[in-house]
Amino acid sequence: MSEQQVGTTARGAGLRKAAAPTRAARPPLERPTPLRERVYDAIAEMIITRELKPGEHLVENELALHLGVSRQPVREALQRLQTEGWVDLRPAHGAFVHVPTDEEADQLLAVRTLLESESARLAAKHSTPEQVAQLRALLAVGEEAVAADDQEAMVSANADLHAYVVSMSGNGVLADMIASVDRRVRWYYTPIARTRGKDAWDEHAEIIAAIEEKNARRAATLMRQHTERTRDLHHEQREGSAED
Repeated sequence: MSEQQVGTTARGAGLRKAAAPTRAARPPLERPTPLRERVYDAIAEMIITRELKPGEHLVENELALHLGVSRQPVREALQRLQTEGWVDLRPAHGAFVHVPTDEEADQLLAVRTLLESESARLAAKHSTPEQVAQLRALLAVGEEAVAADDQEAMVSANADLHAYVVSMSGNGVLADMIASVDRRVRWYYTPIARTRGKDAWDEHAEIIAAIEEKNARRAATLMRQHTERTRDLHHEQREGSAED
């Protein structure tokens, strides 16, 4: 092949390459959540909201019927819940909702106090008027739940407000650590939500005011006191139940 032919061939290949259509990047294809994951989430939520109470026997057939699934994803979900401490699997007896000990609750709520006081401190440093407005909107939802004596709504609103303070901190590692204990905190908070009632939301209002003022030290102190009151009340109720 002559130099002229080689040059012509190379130019032709270059033209063909240049003419190839360019494609815009596409988002990843969405995959449906595996059934076992959805069953896990459903049972975990039933435990957190106390629809399934501590110590309650979990029968695979009954759960499968309730959730409209076969026994296999229920069995897989129970095994995972056992690994994560939500369920106890007892040989020859079956699965039971875990009954948290005082030590477990104390350790978790102590860690929560440390993490959330730091999140409040950072939230105060970085807060914007728009974020404070959102906090006040979440506060209003919680106050409405208290007025309606709606325990489930109180627990949900409490979790939403605390989660938003965490998001305001701007610390992704801190957010991940708090998220890892959030479900269990909700589990412990549910029985005392009504007792905490208006006091908890008055405390939230003080924390929001400190965040709005960008008073980081005060926001951290108020959040620490707020979470410690929840921790103390949880112990008081456990002791009362033990006496009864």
